[in-house]
Amino acid sequence: MASSLSTTTKSIPVFITTDSLHSILSHQTLIDHFHSSLPTVSSSLCSPIRQSYAVSPTSSLLLMPSWSSSPSLPYLGVKLVTYFPLNLPGIHGSYVLFSSTSGQTLATMDGTALTLYRTACVSGLASRILSRNDSEVLVMIGAGALAPHLIRAHLAARPGLKRVIIWNRTEVKARALAEEMRGSVGGDGVEFESNGSLDEAVAMGDIVSCATNSEVALVKGERLKVGAHLDLVGSFQHSMKECDDEAIRRGRVFVDNEAALVEAGELVGAFERGVIGKGDVCGMLVELIGGEKAGRRSAEEITVFKSVGSAVVDILAAQLVYETYMKQ
Repeated sequence: MASSLSTTTKSIPVFITTDSLHSILSHQTLIDHFHSSLPTVSSSLCSPIRQSYAVSPTSSLLLMPSWSSSPSLPYLGVKLVTYFPLNLPGIHGSYVLFSSTSGQTLATMDGTALTLYRTACVSGLASRILSRNDSEVLVMIGAGALAPHLIRAHLAARPGLKRVIIWNRTEVKARALAEEMRGSVGGDGVEFESNGSLDEAVAMGDIVSCATNSEVALVKGERLKVGAHLDLVGSFQHSMKECDDEAIRRGRVFVDNEAALVEAGELVGAFERGVIGKGDVCGMLVELIGGEKAGRRSAEEITVFKSVGSAVVDILAAQLVYETYMKQ
């Protein structure tokens, strides 16, 4: 989306409420925005490595900046995240968008909600490219704040999905999420259910999406059905992993960006154990979109997509929110 808004004149910064953000964004429109924008603006974006500062023995402040040199994306953005794990919820975020031509503040918005949308939509976009066109069963592992977004993103990417099976360590949470989704999108002909058997659920999934902080492998590669697509979202530290080595060995592995190669526990561990090498990773999301790397090559192969997030998709999501808001 090329920017049509002038940021050269002095204006009052806007505060975009969380309700407004929800009314502006849909998983379909954000997936489409990423699909069209990532190949054209990625090379013009500078996104330094995420900075983390300890503010106490248990709490930290994280900064994720990104800015563009492209006239079509005249923005500089920073996501500020606080991590206070002793509180519930333990993560809070704000996103501040500036003009990259004048430096003035343009908008502030809910960084937590923005992150939920952009994370899910990155997975949705990868699924659009890597999962089978005839996928019918989505298995959602985890029932936290990200799970409903991931479900909606996968449904947007694969409207042929007919059944969603939810598993969570606490089964009552899986049942509650199934009921919530049944009430909000069940009218579209999609069946929602929970399943207390993880192995049984995984074996049924055409798409298996994981959003947990597990440090024990949940998805066993031997349980993945032929032609499945495995979407790994949760791990961002070496101690975390949502699948075992067999899942990595059986699948063609793709990542959202290079940071996944040094941050994701599933991949770092697989590299260390010689399961695969870094050179065996088949490509990044932007390469898939642009056709530089081949995605799914057959109906039988298993694909694996691992994401850890980036400031690039933050600023693109913020762009869509801001420009849509200003046109209302």
